[in-house]
Amino acid sequence: MKLTAKTLYGLEKVLARELEILGATNVVIANRAVMFNGDMELMYKVNYCSRTALSVLKQIADFRIRSVEDLYRNASKVSWSEFMDADNTFSVVPVVSSKIFGHTGYPGLVVKDAVVDYFRKLTGRRPSVDAVDPMVVINLHISNDQVNISLDSSVIPLFRRGYRTEQGIAPLNEVLAAGILLIAGWDLSTPLLDPMCGSGTFSIEAGLMANRIPPGKFRSFFGFTKWKDFDKSLLNKVKLESDNQLIKSTVKILASDISELATGQARINIANAGLSELISVEVSDFNNIKPTDTGGYIFMNPPYGKRLRPEEMDNLYSMIGSTLKHSFPGHKAWIITVGNEYLKYIGLKPKVRYTLFNGAIECILAGYELYEGTRKRGKDLKSL
Repeated sequence: MKLTAKTLYGLEKVLARELEILGATNVVIANRAVMFNGDMELMYKVNYCSRTALSVLKQIADFRIRSVEDLYRNASKVSWSEFMDADNTFSVVPVVSSKIFGHTGYPGLVVKDAVVDYFRKLTGRRPSVDAVDPMVVINLHISNDQVNISLDSSVIPLFRRGYRTEQGIAPLNEVLAAGILLIAGWDLSTPLLDPMCGSGTFSIEAGLMANRIPPGKFRSFFGFTKWKDFDKSLLNKVKLESDNQLIKSTVKILASDISELATGQARINIANAGLSELISVEVSDFNNIKPTDTGGYIFMNPPYGKRLRPEEMDNLYSMIGSTLKHSFPGHKAWIITVGNEYLKYIGLKPKVRYTLFNGAIECILAGYELYEGTRKRGKDLKSL
C-alpha cells in the first residue's frame, strides 16, 4: 500500500527515521509529511507506535485533472465498495491548492457526489455524509492538477495520546515534544530536567520513550477500526508485540514548575500515563534548582508573549540564561519559544536552531551546550 504519515513542520526527518525503524520502505520526505510503502500491519503499527506522526493516510487513488468534470469522473471510478458499504457514513476532508477550483471546499462536494452516485448506481442505496462521527474519513488532496484520494486511518490526530486529561493555557503538542526529544538525541538514560513543565508533556513523552511504551497504548480508537476490512486479530498482534517490549527504566526525570496548579496537573497526567514511579515532580522556581548530576538534558517550553507582559519576558529569559550558565555546566539545554526576540535575553549562543510549529504558532528550537567559564572542548550537539 502507498501510505502517507502527516507531521508538524520541522519533524519530517525524525518521522522518516521512525518509519524506517518500524519497517517502512520507499520512504520519501515531503512538506509536513512522509510518504512510504507498507502493508496493513505496518499501517496499524505506525498508528500505535509512531511518536511523531499526526495521522496516517492510505492512498486509494492518484490521477491528474484539467476540470471539475475530470475530478468527478475519476473519483467515480474508485472501487468504493472495497472500503465501505452503502449504509456507512462518511465525510470528505479537502486540502486544495489549484487554479481549477474557485473555492477550496468545492472539490470535496464533487467527491462526495461521486461516492454517493457510485453506491446509488451499484445498490440503489446511498451512504450518508456525517461530519461529526463518520465511519470513513476520505482525505482529498489536490495540488495544481494532481489529485490524491486517501482514507484517514487515524481520524483523531495521533498527538491526542489519551493520557492528558489536565492542561494549562498553552500546552505543548505531544508530537512536538517527542520530536524535540528525538532531534536533541536524548539517549533515554541520561538524566532529564523539565523545569517549566506545565502539564508535564516533555517529561511524559520522555518517560514513554524510556519505558518503551507505545504512544497509542492509551487510545481507545483509531479510524481504521471502522473500516470494512478491519482485522482485529492483526491489531491485537501489533499491540502484543509492541507491549512485550515494555521495560522499567531507572533514568532520572524531574518535572518542576513554579506553579502548584501546573505541577498538580502534571502529576495527574503522569499518573494517567503510568509513570508516577519514574518521574519526580516538585514545585520550584528554576533558579532555585541545583543539579544532582554532572551532566544531563534540560528541555524547556518557557512562557511567551501571550502569557506574560514584555517586561516580564525580559526578566524571565535573562534568569533562564543566568541559571543555565551558572548552575548547569556540562548539561545540554533545549529551549523552544516563539522567536529570536526572546532568545537574545538568554545571553548564550545556541549551537543549533530549528524552525518548528506548535500547532499554528511558529517557534524556534535552540540547542545549547553549557560550559563552566570559557568554552571547553566537548561533544557537539547532534544535528540532523
